[in-house]
Amino acid sequence: MSTPQAAHPQAGIRDTATRHPGVGVASDVSDAAQAGLGSAPARAVDPDPAASTASCRSCGGRDLTVFLSLGDLPASDAFLAPEQLHEQEPRYPLDVAFCADCALVQILHTVPPETLFGADYPYFSSVTDMLLRHSAINVRQRIEEQRLGPGSLVIELASNDGYLLQYYRERGIPVLGIDPAPGPVAVARGRGIQTLQAFFGSQLATELAAQGKRADVIHANNVLAHVADTNGFVAGIATLLKDDGVAVVEAPYVRDLIDHGEFDTIYHEHLCYFSVTALRNLFERHGLFLNRVEPLAIHGGSLRLFVEKHARPTRSTREYLESERRLGLDRLAYYTGFSVRVAAIRSELTALLQDLKRRGARIAGYGAAAKGTIMLNYAGLGPPLLDFVVDRNVHKQGRFIPGVRLPIEPPERLLEAQPDYVLILPWNFKEEIMTQQDEYRRRGGRFIVPVPRPSIL
Repeated sequence: MSTPQAAHPQAGIRDTATRHPGVGVASDVSDAAQAGLGSAPARAVDPDPAASTASCRSCGGRDLTVFLSLGDLPASDAFLAPEQLHEQEPRYPLDVAFCADCALVQILHTVPPETLFGADYPYFSSVTDMLLRHSAINVRQRIEEQRLGPGSLVIELASNDGYLLQYYRERGIPVLGIDPAPGPVAVARGRGIQTLQAFFGSQLATELAAQGKRADVIHANNVLAHVADTNGFVAGIATLLKDDGVAVVEAPYVRDLIDHGEFDTIYHEHLCYFSVTALRNLFERHGLFLNRVEPLAIHGGSLRLFVEKHARPTRSTREYLESERRLGLDRLAYYTGFSVRVAAIRSELTALLQDLKRRGARIAGYGAAAKGTIMLNYAGLGPPLLDFVVDRNVHKQGRFIPGVRLPIEPPERLLEAQPDYVLILPWNFKEEIMTQQDEYRRRGGRFIVPVPRPSIL
């Protein structure tokens, strides 16, 4: 088994201004790199420099400033089969920038979506019990608010394995799922949920609208950030939505990411990190209006956004916009200093695990989540610090975490090996995980969470 690769000496900054002409670099990023705080375990590999952008993904502006650089990391869901362990993995830069023109936070490099969401895409939403409960409640509320029935149509963009649409179907409401990943699409179709295997954008929306398929409700949960053509995606929503319909969009909130140090939610699938200010600007560009905002605890802090074709903003929207102006989310100063805090989390976590290991502890990980790939690779946490990672998703079991190449085992392995500590990588589901692993805890096992500060529970 391969050990983690050595840190590139300048991975924390990687001469960003050269790689992205015209893009500024915040002083704290440079300071962190000079102090040895901003480096990441990576070998500089940029397979396609043309995939890096010097203009904003939303407004096209060029006043971008990098405030965090995590180095060159593997794609977070590119899990390795045993026969691939001898191969070198491609790595891609993770530079995070702020747009002064529209307030959007975004990464500058785009990995082709066919690479990220192809035949081996391993994420199946139905594996997570909390997400299923969250979705069932969401559906019940939408049915009541929109008075949906057999004559309605609900469309979900990035519908995965039908985890959400199944609850509409149970109520006799017509649905259509759209998702590019063949594995989850096959599962959804097996459940009787009509699903198109395709990437969604303005062209597909036009085709569907021409067929008379316009939606009373469009769901887009944790997908807007994944889309390279951000404007084409939102234009497609405007085309597909009925005049009195509502698009219900869920997205992680950039304020929670920054305030809680959730840097491991930054990965190549997530191209954008949204404030309400940035979202309002994006939607209004396409004749859509952000009328209501609800906070959600899921995924470390998210927003549920209600978008319509008529402007009727509620108090919630006005309050979010005013709060962001007051706190400065629409200005670069809010984001400077983040890179130093991120480096501190890495240093504290590494020191904690090394100390436990010196005292003879055995440590495993729980959850081969995308954020886990980022955390493990950025901090250089592989063998011999950790022995293995477990995950409930059978499609990941028997494979290896990208980069650090830790083996992924079934959860039962925890009771068989009974490691002294388990590092919870999808910390946003820590309560659910600890409940599932109550027997491990009863036998004396303890859990570690890395964010917002590394701690033993």
